[in-house]
Amino acid sequence: MAAPLILTLACADRPGITARVTGFLFERGCNILDAQQFNDRAEAGGTDRFFMRVVFDPDGSTAEGLRGAFAALAGEYAMAWKMAREDRPRRTIILVSKADHCLVDLLYRWRTAELPIDPVAIVSNHPREAAIREDIGGIPFHHIPVTPDTKPEAEARLRALAEETQAELVVLARYMQIFSDEQSAHFAGRCINIHHSFLPGFKGARPYHQAHERGVKIIGATAHFVTADLDEGPIIHQDVERITHADSPSDLVRKGRDIERRVLAEAVRLFAQERVLINGSRTVVFRG
Repeated sequence: MAAPLILTLACADRPGITARVTGFLFERGCNILDAQQFNDRAEAGGTDRFFMRVVFDPDGSTAEGLRGAFAALAGEYAMAWKMAREDRPRRTIILVSKADHCLVDLLYRWRTAELPIDPVAIVSNHPREAAIREDIGGIPFHHIPVTPDTKPEAEARLRALAEETQAELVVLARYMQIFSDEQSAHFAGRCINIHHSFLPGFKGARPYHQAHERGVKIIGATAHFVTADLDEGPIIHQDVERITHADSPSDLVRKGRDIERRVLAEAVRLFAQERVLINGSRTVVFRG
């Protein structure tokens, strides 16, 4: 029996889209297993766009055949769309600097089949292979050092690696290098970053120590798509944790690492399951 397929689409909102999509699947004997949609209504301050995610049993039809047939309908509505196998892990490159808590967590969740990804490469701007070899196992490791003078060359090497491995997702797992505008544009919509979130916000060195000095009561983390605007890309997932006066700076660091792991893993899961659609500077996330 063929694996279910996932259809995601976005287009200008107008009457009849749901009927046309479900009718298309019905006419080809496909059985809908799950369907979610969202109308971002203009009168509510939205973009007046329609978003949909449908999981269906193709009932013997090939994905290639269905894609070819659906292209005509998609063209009629000027849809941005994708049809992918539900059971196919997404080819992923993970970037890491010195802190490896997010990397190790992603690999653990991958090995326990919690994350539907296929790690095709680990990249670091530091020579970390010996330190993390036990964690990465047989996944190829690439040391790509980055300096102000070599940054264009380093970014070109990453782009070449992504093309060579046919990577569908790039994850910055506490990778402490800022992408150039060119690099951000190249990986637009398929590169996820994680960073701490505080109320109020603290930037620069030792943010958890700054937060402790100000007596914050909430810390958190944000996973978002990478754009040219530093840490301001469309948000995929966030979470928070309460802090008390008894928490030391080291407690905040420990709790911060834990929430960064959880938030990044959830964002990667949502992306890999085709649950995230970009809506301008925001996202539509079909949870499940």
